[in-house]
Amino acid sequence: MVFLCDDLGYGDLECYGHPHIKTPHLNKLAAEGIRFTDCYSTAPVCSPSRVGLLTGRSPNRAGVYDWIPPGNKPRPDAREQVHLRRSETTIAQLLKDAGYATCVSGKWHCNAQFNAASQPQLGDAGFDHWMATQNNAAPSHRNPVNYVRNGEPVGKLEGYSCNLAVAEAERWLEARTKADAAQPFFLFVPFHEPHEPVASPEDLVAQYRDVAKSEKEAEYFANVANVDRAVGSLMAKLKALDRDKNTLVIFTSDNGPETLSRYSRADRSFGVVTPLRGMKLWTTDAGFRVAGIMRWPQMIKAGQTVNTPVSALDFLPTFAALGEAKVPDALALDGMDVRALLSGGEITREKPLFWVYFNAINEQRVAMRDGDFKVLAKVDLPKMQNVHAGVAEQVRAASLSHVSIYNIRTGIDVSEDLAGKDEAQTKMFTEKLTKMYRELTAGSHVWTPAEK
Repeated sequence: MVFLCDDLGYGDLECYGHPHIKTPHLNKLAAEGIRFTDCYSTAPVCSPSRVGLLTGRSPNRAGVYDWIPPGNKPRPDAREQVHLRRSETTIAQLLKDAGYATCVSGKWHCNAQFNAASQPQLGDAGFDHWMATQNNAAPSHRNPVNYVRNGEPVGKLEGYSCNLAVAEAERWLEARTKADAAQPFFLFVPFHEPHEPVASPEDLVAQYRDVAKSEKEAEYFANVANVDRAVGSLMAKLKALDRDKNTLVIFTSDNGPETLSRYSRADRSFGVVTPLRGMKLWTTDAGFRVAGIMRWPQMIKAGQTVNTPVSALDFLPTFAALGEAKVPDALALDGMDVRALLSGGEITREKPLFWVYFNAINEQRVAMRDGDFKVLAKVDLPKMQNVHAGVAEQVRAASLSHVSIYNIRTGIDVSEDLAGKDEAQTKMFTEKLTKMYRELTAGSHVWTPAEK
């Protein structure tokens, strides 16, 4: 079971050091399992991050380079075509083929043409049951009107989005358990919170007015607290159904937090990244270093804090191994099986974690985490939100420059750039970064703009 927050800051949970937000259920989840200090999402922005999580592959390979807007008209860069293609293999498909029941409830954001026959939908991605929105809950988290259940619009719902998503998941899980308590399940709960437009229950907002600097900050604090409440509800249901001890539960986020007032409706974005640098849309660690909690009483020893780097890319190979699901031999994965960490062992990551985000806010749009080191570089390209036939060759041939090297272990705030101080090390990382860039861009899907 995977809980995925939207725009949650690395330091937004009590168990990750937030001074005010109370998250007792997530604290308990971490205390009963592993709290990862070096957990990474697959992109610094929503849509590619979700596609990477579901496929175990860099989202660039799938052709999802940035957030996906609704596909209501042709665009010169073909963004109306972007979607999770049928040719991709997802966690849900693999586990379904292995006998699992599958469900997703919350935010989808993996296609431009949502709930339309023109593009694959959630059922095509392997989910037996789904209730979701294309992008954000509208008009806000409160009383959303844009949920769709298995292809049928639900209409206005009363309540807050994360609680509604969990209520749907609870109903599905209870029904599946009554039908066949022995059947394993994969439940994906991608929350809208705390992405803007933020709306939070009054009883929680009231708890933070005395410590927040403003009413809007109190609403943000309450928004995260409401996610904690929703997680607590589903965990209680899991226990009531006697399915909590042998269920791997993961809590994480799709990327880092939004920058306050970056756009007009982002006036409640108070996510915390300290001591990391950057925010959402950055390739520095704050863009995609996120909370990562795993609990599984029958496998994971309680009370662990682990600093081994892990990624949402690792979910598919790990789940497939645990569920005895067959991964296609030809499937090029960027994640790895991290089961050893769950039983107290160690892993050796042969392929570094690697990101290319062509629309990053910071200038160094290529990033790599290799052991203790974070490496960044500029790419000789204009910013772009999609890779299409008109720019594909330019993207593949682009050169990298201005390499920076940081030792994460000795300076999490990446204040000391080591590039040039050790010529052999600098040369090695520059060559590795360039090689990975060439391999990724050569194997990334390219969209073709529609003819005028």
